[in-house]
Amino acid sequence: MNSVDKVNKLSKSDFVSIFGNVFEKTTWIAEKVFTFKPFENYEELSNKFLNIFENEREENHLKILNSHPDLAIEKIMTIDSKKEQIGAQLNQCTKEEFEEFVKLNKDYKQKFNFPFIIMVAEKNKSEILNSFRKRINNEQNIEFEEAKKQVKKIASLRLEQLKKDLD
Repeated sequence: MNSVDKVNKLSKSDFVSIFGNVFEKTTWIAEKVFTFKPFENYEELSNKFLNIFENEREENHLKILNSHPDLAIEKIMTIDSKKEQIGAQLNQCTKEEFEEFVKLNKDYKQKFNFPFIIMVAEKNKSEILNSFRKRINNEQNIEFEEAKKQVKKIASLRLEQLKKDLD
């Protein structure tokens, strides 16, 4: 049985349990996607997630952005975020790097009213810090769109990982 057949047989509670963190702590998107079952293929399922996110109101985008953890300093994270940050070695910062993350996180949140979001997969601490330093200088509307783009990249990565887990 392929992954989409397995997904189509899931109960709502199982579906939400599996897909509820595709968008960080946002089970309501998984609940909306569930209503479109059955899916012809996994690509259709993935596109439903991304389209629902893309078509949400700005206030819901902001809620989703604010559900993401601060990089390198957050203590309580979802399993997905924890794995992603450990993969980028954000749990192994030097004292100087940690202090810079603390300051950047604080300044960024103060400026934009949401945490800095970047798909950390396949990036190292240095690349993440460089991106952080650069993006904190963006205008509000540019950074809001960039944060949404990063959230979609993270969701796509999580959907691909879930597909592998289901296969």
